[in-house]
Formats: sequence, C-alpha cells, structure tokens
Amino acid sequence: MEERTGLPVVAMVGGGQLARMTHQAAIALGQTLRVLATSPDEAAAMVTPEVQIGDHRDLGALRRVAEGAEALTFDHEHVPGELLAALAADGVTVHPGPEALLHAQDKLVMRRRLAELGEPIPPFAEVTSAADLEAFAAEHGWPVVLKAARGGYDGRGVWVVDSAAEAGPLVAELLGAGTPLLAEVKVELARELAVVLARSPFGQAAVYPAVETVQQDGINTEVLAPAPGLSEDLAEEIEELALRIAAATGVVGLLAVELFETPAGEVLVNELAMRPHNSAHWSMDGAVTGQFEQHLRAVLDYPLGSTATLRPACVMANVLGGDPVPSTGPDERLHHTFARFPEARVHLYGKSERPGRKLGHVTITGDDMAEVRRRARLAADHLATGIWTDGWSAH
Repeated sequence: MEERTGLPVVAMVGGGQLARMTHQAAIALGQTLRVLATSPDEAAAMVTPEVQIGDHRDLGALRRVAEGAEALTFDHEHVPGELLAALAADGVTVHPGPEALLHAQDKLVMRRRLAELGEPIPPFAEVTSAADLEAFAAEHGWPVVLKAARGGYDGRGVWVVDSAAEAGPLVAELLGAGTPLLAEVKVELARELAVVLARSPFGQAAVYPAVETVQQDGINTEVLAPAPGLSEDLAEEIEELALRIAAATGVVGLLAVELFETPAGEVLVNELAMRPHNSAHWSMDGAVTGQFEQHLRAVLDYPLGSTATLRPACVMANVLGGDPVPSTGPDERLHHTFARFPEARVHLYGKSERPGRKLGHVTITGDDMAEVRRRARLAADHLATGIWTDGWSAH
C-alpha cells in the first residue's frame, strides 16, 4: 500500500508497452505500478517513477519489485515457474499463479490440458526427433506446422514444413539448440479471431466481444471489434469457450484466447496469453472499461468493469516501423495524422524506430466498419512511413 495515498501498489514484471499502458490505467485509479525493467530505456521505465532495473530470471530482483506490493503480475510470460513458486512461498500474491501461467508458457502443456478438457484444438504431437514429425505427417499429411513449445511469439518460433526432406535438418538444428517442439496440423483458415476476458480471485469474469485479428508475416496489424459477420450463436460459443478455459486453468487477470475460424464456421484454439494483449488494445478507446484497467481490477479483486462497446465499430491498427525509416520525425507525422483524422486515438510507446518494430497503435471508432478500418489503416501507415498510402496530400 502506498502510505501517501492509501491505495494499492501493483508490481509488474516487464517494462514493455503493456506495462506502460498499465501504468496509464493505474494513474487514473490512483494506484502505483512498480515495474521491473531490464533497461531504463524500456517503454514503461521511461514514464513510471516506480521502476527497478533487473532480470526477470533473478529471484532477488523479483523479490525486490514485489516487496510491499498487493499483487505481482506480468507484461510477458517468461518468468521461470520455479521462481514464481518461490515468491508464492514467500507470501507474495502472484496473478496469474505459476500453475495457471504454465499454460501460456508451454504450448505442449496447453495443448494437452485443452485436449483433456475436450476443447476444440488442431491435432498435435510432441516432436523429439525428425521421425516424430514424419510420423505425424504420415497420419495428417504435409505441410505440417512445427512450433517451439516455449518462447515463440509474433510469428517467431513457427515453421511450416512441406516435406520430410525439410524436416530432418530443421528438427535436428532446433533440437540441437535445446528448443522443445510440437507439430500441428496446418489449419485451413477463413480468418483469425480472439477473445479476451478478465477473471478475479473471487471468480468473477467479464468477457470482451470476440474480435477479428488481421495478421501479416505472423504479426498482428489490425483488430476489428466486434468481429464482423460473427453470428450471435458463434459469438456466444466463443465466450463460453474462453470462460471454461479460464476456470479450468485458474487464471487471475486477463486471458486472451487466440482462435482459428475455419471455412465451415468452426473455431479452434490456437494460443493462450495470460496478460494484457494486443487483440484488446481497442478496448482502451472502444469499450466502457479498457483492458489495462480491467487487469488491475482483476488482480486486486475489485469488481470488474463493463466490457460493452462504445460504438458499433472499432478498429485498432498497429504502427509498425517503416522500411526504410522515414526522413520525417514522429512528431511531424503525428501532427499531420491529427490534422487529417482528428478523431484518431494515438498511442505511441516511446520506442526508437526500426523496420517492422511495433511502435504504437491507432484506434478509430464509428458506425461503419469498412470506413473505420480504412481511416485507422491510413492513420497508422502514415505514422509509420510519413506517406499517405491513398495518395492524399494537404497541399
């Protein structure tokens, strides 16, 4: 508890943009977010006064950041479970706890648990040799999706393998580097969806509407909220699926369930994340309660906020670093973006620019999804490149 305010201190491991935006939400609630960052140049470390520099694999650093905090939570899922268990043994309130978080850290653990529960997932198998991968392909056919069981994100740690000739060298290289692997059937996609919910220690849960996520080279570029053309029945099915997973894993805080929708209208679980998530950034400006405030409410066991949308259509477009980095500075690009789209809500993360890097996001709301999407994409592209991709000019 912060003695000067009488309001909670929350510790967050990780100093990236998720911690930065959680800090924004904490300010509005009068709370203090204490961040463990690896560098003073990280996104959250640049804005919060309560920052400690240290490594998330160092138990001493974790104990220091957790000292006196009402709860410890995360902006990434890379803290070793044994260290979290040690913190819990010290009496630290860790949300999500190590048993829950393991389902987001290890894809094999997640797949096996969902299979036990009978939830919809692609066929999968552990891969400990090239022969395992070839046997899986013999049953399900090539191509096969090969994944790192731990550590992959934003398209990293995923390989599409087309033949046994490709499988042998790749599997040998990855296993030789100590990468645990699993194989999955390559799902025929209509689109990708996601649903995010919050769950409190008391067991209250609040679900945001399912959204469509647009990917490019494994990186999310846009989120359309709510997912266009999603039937009420399928939307309800997705929400119930997320609630079952949250209860079964015992997660406290935010849970993101990333989904594949097939051409037949079925959904399969792709990934889980137990932290604020890119697929719910839209909620900061498009829902009654933004995901970052909701996460703080959940880990502190406050009553959860409404997840209702504010407008019929909301689009979040990520600002990805241009290639090459534009000659105009970010301040000039921001100036011109606001001049053209005064309704745009811009969130920049304070990161140095390099090609493909996630620098921020833009949210626009409205009544017509196609028009809102067009405007959000134009604004994000201009912030990234300094170019209006529709050829518009103010002159």
